[in-house]
Amino acid sequence: MATLHGDDARPINRIQENVLAAQERRILNWLCARMPRWVTPDMLTAVGMVGALAVFAGYAFSNLGGQWLWLSVAGYFVQWFGDSTDGSLARFRKIERPRYGYFLDHSCDGLATTLVVAGIGFSPYVQLPVALIALTGYLLLSIHAFLSVRVLGEMKLSYAYAGPTELRFVLLGLTFSMMAIGPEAGVIAGLSWFDLLVGGIGVLLIVFFIAQTMRISRRLAVEEPPRDWRGN
Repeated sequence: MATLHGDDARPINRIQENVLAAQERRILNWLCARMPRWVTPDMLTAVGMVGALAVFAGYAFSNLGGQWLWLSVAGYFVQWFGDSTDGSLARFRKIERPRYGYFLDHSCDGLATTLVVAGIGFSPYVQLPVALIALTGYLLLSIHAFLSVRVLGEMKLSYAYAGPTELRFVLLGLTFSMMAIGPEAGVIAGLSWFDLLVGGIGVLLIVFFIAQTMRISRRLAVEEPPRDWRGN
């Protein structure tokens, strides 16, 4: 649990209920305990961004040949390592900088997600408008998470028992399927199987955003009932 602002800030309750959370936490604790002292959380954040750039480049260059997708595969692992260990290392060493870390981490997350999904859209496997639906869904859920921190003091890191790590496994599976099938996947109504999968994920994320918005709105309406204009 951390604080976002100064002395008057409420604590942030990190809600992480994804399937792989416990196993991932054990791995991260093991890595943090063995991290050299010269490694800093900021360095790991930079490593995560390098990984996201590699993912983007692999998808974009796959127009020249499917072998470039191996760069995206490697990029996913590098991005997971940097993105997952930067905050974990700060908490493990008890050197958190709550406002700085919150701002930098989530700013980089937004840019990394944009690079990954844009790369998919620039590949010959998924149409860019379809990829942008997935990006829209992810960014809407990110906005929801940031708003929840403000109004509830909660940072929700997973939906339907899935979080960023599970999503990376889905994207890795998608990438390996691209390698195996090639860009000439079956087409339905002008959309390939890859289009349908990526677009379906995007629609699902948007549905989660709408459902969570309605749920929290109802909760806040009860906690803050309407007041008449006289202030009663």
